[in-house]
Amino acid sequence: MVNQIHSCKFLMICSCLLVLVPSLVRGDCTCDLEHEDRNKSLALKYKTAAIALILVAGAIGVFFPLLGKIIKALRPEKNVFFMIKAFAAGVILSTGFIHVLPEATESLTSPCLNENPWGRFPLAGLVAMTFAIGTLMVDAFATSHFSKSHIKQIVGDEEKTGEHEHENHVHVHTHATAILMVQFLWLRVQAQVLELGIVVHSVIIGISLGASKSPKTIKPLMVALTFHQLFEGMGLGGCISQAQFKARVVAIMATFFSLTTPIGIAIGIGISNIYDENNPKALIVEGIFNAASAGILIFMALVDLLAADFMNPKLQNNGMLQVGASVSLLLGAALMSLLALWA
Repeated sequence: MVNQIHSCKFLMICSCLLVLVPSLVRGDCTCDLEHEDRNKSLALKYKTAAIALILVAGAIGVFFPLLGKIIKALRPEKNVFFMIKAFAAGVILSTGFIHVLPEATESLTSPCLNENPWGRFPLAGLVAMTFAIGTLMVDAFATSHFSKSHIKQIVGDEEKTGEHEHENHVHVHTHATAILMVQFLWLRVQAQVLELGIVVHSVIIGISLGASKSPKTIKPLMVALTFHQLFEGMGLGGCISQAQFKARVVAIMATFFSLTTPIGIAIGIGISNIYDENNPKALIVEGIFNAASAGILIFMALVDLLAADFMNPKLQNNGMLQVGASVSLLLGAALMSLLALWA
């Protein structure tokens, strides 16, 4: 009899656990706004400081590789530039894999969204893959289109010079000029697409920081995003430097990058009273944009930055430079991955 009573108690406890455990698990996945330590006035001070810090850090990062005209060691043909670019590529790769793609997955699998289709299919991965393939196509088609038009222009200019008696010389010269022109066009397309991927993510994280009302959340995020923009700026600045844009275009691209996160923070401050991070529409838009940004960044880091540089004859024929670039790559990826602890 006693054993039966104990058995009944045991079964009742197990039944209670079976009922309660799922509800406890679901309790972590709530769509209610978290009641953090909110202090609007203090939070606004931190946000203002964040705008200034991130603006300065982004500007330093993106303009640093552009100082090649002044500092010879930072010129694209120098070994130091390869190592800086490898470090920046590691940062961009880590940004895509460790920061942006997981954020996209978290948004698109939120319990605040309907189970069908958001919980049944890895849409973040699909969007990232689609935009990675799209980036490849943009790279290929844009480079092909502009190179054909420029080659025709070069050939026309050569023919106008009247040097028909030196046809072989003209043909060789035209061919060499065309190859250089295609390389520069590819580098320019690369820099513009990379900036697009970085800018999309920068605005989103800026809005997230600006909309927050908790000083405890803003402080570590502010520090992390300062380094985030510094490192990403170095990667973008390296690409802009190699593309050899005109001074006006360089200034516009570098300034635009520097301003994106501060503008995002300002937008976040403006909408902080109405912004609901658990709103289904906000989650879907944020998730899709983050996934698209991740696809672009991952493709650019692996294909346009790392593959191009690590297959470069200069690096292939220099063992020490290979080691240095590899260490720089791992260091950049590791440092950026470490920042995921705070942002």
